[in-house]
Amino acid sequence: MASPVGSGGRARQPSLAQLRAFVAVAEQLHFREAAAEIGMSQPALSGAVSALEEALGVQLLERTTRKVLLSPAGERVAARARTVLEAVGELMEEAEAARAPFTGVLRFGVIPTVAPYLLPTVLRLVQETYPELDLQVHEEQTPSLLDGLAHGRLDLLLLAVPLGVPQITELPLFDEDFVLVAPKDHWLGGRDDIPRQALKELDLLLLDEGHCLRDQALDICREAGREVGAPVTTSAAGLSTLVQLVAGGLGVTLLPCTALRVETGRNDQLTTGYFADPVPSRRIALAMRGGSARQREFEEFAAALRVALRHLPVRIVDGPSAAVSCRRRLLGP
Repeated sequence: MASPVGSGGRARQPSLAQLRAFVAVAEQLHFREAAAEIGMSQPALSGAVSALEEALGVQLLERTTRKVLLSPAGERVAARARTVLEAVGELMEEAEAARAPFTGVLRFGVIPTVAPYLLPTVLRLVQETYPELDLQVHEEQTPSLLDGLAHGRLDLLLLAVPLGVPQITELPLFDEDFVLVAPKDHWLGGRDDIPRQALKELDLLLLDEGHCLRDQALDICREAGREVGAPVTTSAAGLSTLVQLVAGGLGVTLLPCTALRVETGRNDQLTTGYFADPVPSRRIALAMRGGSARQREFEEFAAALRVALRHLPVRIVDGPSAAVSCRRRLLGP
């Protein structure tokens, strides 16, 4: 392999295109799939990786007729190349934020138990207040969103907190209560004083694993003294399916207030009940990388979103005047 030293005696520096090509191959371990991922032709991708190997003077890949493997040097270089590309991305974000806030692309991640109920408000806010902002929405579960934020694939998240993740800054928006949803004529239907202990004896239906709402429901059950170690025999991928299972008489479930009207309004075989104080609840927030170049922009966005969300049955976190119960906002005084 050629030495990475040019005619002037200095080592040749790799280009960003070469690093992107190599990182794509390192992640896919397949030239065709890597080329498709970054929008480059396969011959150009192969040439870029070969040029990087020549520039560095090390073999990064082990190529066979069937597969591609990283060499030991390739594994080390791949980790460093990812860091370089992330730093370059942050540099571009810094420059873009300095030029004009609320312009350009905002890659916005949101969890499935929030997206259908809050996105209309978010989209309306962006269209009316930040028309130059190119909002790109990604609906994913919390672990995938956090991974995307950490690796620069996403810029800002809308999800349930606390996350307990270092280097992530949370911008709280509101707290919302949980409501019991049960089949029509259930003995707890219509009540506004349900003790948490009632959850110990109910057939509780949950979302599939990976949804933070599932974990929140299980935490509420643990606090009520319920044993939650037994396997769940029935679960759902989304809240709409979960509510239909309840309507079919398979059990009860817990819904956050923002989802209640949408998910229960289309089926007359459901009833709701409200918990006595202290009412189980969850907090929804925006989340960004700590020290993000767009921190001030995101903080302003959070403040505007709190105002826009005041029509919902939630408790906005920026002041006690908004601390209205879910039941009162949904049913009236």
